[in-house]
Amino acid sequence: MPDTPFRPFETLLDEGQALALLRGAVDGADDGELFLERRRSEVLSFDDGRVRQASYDAAEGFGLRAVRGETSGYAHSTEISEAALKRACETARLAVGDGGGTLAEAPRHTNVKLYTDNDPMTDAVFSLKLDTLREIDAFARGLDRRVVQVTATLAASIQEVEILRPEGHLVRDVRPMTRLNVSVIVEENGRRESGGMGGGGRFGLTGLIDRAHWEDVTREALRIALVNLSAEPAPAGVMDVALGAGWPGILLHEAIGHGLEGDFNRKKTSAFAGLMGQRIAAKGVTVLDDGTIPDRRGSISVDDEGTPSGKNVLIEDGVLVGYMHDRQNARLMGVPATGNGRRQSFAHAPMPRMTNTYMLNGDATPGDIVADVKDGIYAVGFGGGQVDITNGKFVFSCTEAYRVKNGKVGAPVKGATLIGDGATALQKIRAVGNDFSLDPGIGNCGKAGQWVPVGVGQPTLLIGGLTVGGSAA
Repeated sequence: MPDTPFRPFETLLDEGQALALLRGAVDGADDGELFLERRRSEVLSFDDGRVRQASYDAAEGFGLRAVRGETSGYAHSTEISEAALKRACETARLAVGDGGGTLAEAPRHTNVKLYTDNDPMTDAVFSLKLDTLREIDAFARGLDRRVVQVTATLAASIQEVEILRPEGHLVRDVRPMTRLNVSVIVEENGRRESGGMGGGGRFGLTGLIDRAHWEDVTREALRIALVNLSAEPAPAGVMDVALGAGWPGILLHEAIGHGLEGDFNRKKTSAFAGLMGQRIAAKGVTVLDDGTIPDRRGSISVDDEGTPSGKNVLIEDGVLVGYMHDRQNARLMGVPATGNGRRQSFAHAPMPRMTNTYMLNGDATPGDIVADVKDGIYAVGFGGGQVDITNGKFVFSCTEAYRVKNGKVGAPVKGATLIGDGATALQKIRAVGNDFSLDPGIGNCGKAGQWVPVGVGQPTLLIGGLTVGGSAA
């Protein structure tokens, strides 16, 4: 981002004070920065015919970091003042000790801006937002008599950050975020099932509250609920699994992506540690982490250390070619930072994190991929999952899946879970589709107690021999 005037959120702290204190804190260190943040957000939720939540939140503060070797000193405060910054410098300085470090080169500058800096909370008045949620509720109930409950939620936020570095470079970024979610519960003959749909990104609310958009979202939520209403118990066993395009890339994110974050590999706690340049996936599998896609939920013009976001190839034609790095990890591994230093807020230190992680297209058609499944399932929607970074083992629950026999898609199944490990699953990919898509903008990623927005994507895939946990007797 271009240099901008220092605007520390109308506090008593000025640029000269901040820079002098920061330089004192990192004297003899390898790296460090002052991260200032102001965040405002609102959530409006309409549930079961009435307003369930209407909240507004505002917070601001700073985090100051000094880094030497593998040690980081970090202090933060909600009070942006010279006195608070002095106290933070004393704390962060403990990591530097007697010094002896050489200050790392500053991040390169950039003029790239990937999203608007307009405040999405001002796109519509409160009454219009509330009326939209009421209309969604009424629309969903009017679509099908079996609808017994509707939950619709609008969320919007704006995060303003300023990152001041010891050499005097200042980076500023304004990050909007919006999201619409609709959940529908249907009931028939005493059985209840749910379906949900939603999405958003780094843009305004206007498109989300357009009637044509929310009607499509509501119809899709109802469709998924009705599919689940007719679902049969899922089978169990080792079988072929076809994964749909788009959101099923969350399995790729969890089972593989975390294992390619640089800190886990530097510490040799990842299943992929020490495998750079080796084949870790089937031929034809290319995976990227890309924070440069305009308006996407996981995109960032600059990361939370001031490094421009990047389009980083992680796996190329099955070969491991890259990890994701923040500045500290990159320096310790002797490689360039990749723009993946992210933090949840000013109260957290940055670490290597994903942005938008996806697999590129292959040349198979989705129809041919499903037709190649002799006995298995076709999973197109996922819920929660767990993964062990050290060995890549994962468990994911399917929210929409179908039985497939002899290439024919049959009845929907309920209670299916996919069990395996990322390293083995990569090797077992038998076909990569030509229908790549990104998720609708719903991803959040947790690591070490921090949450950041992310994106995922992939084409339709065929994985041979995954373990499916089912509910069939």
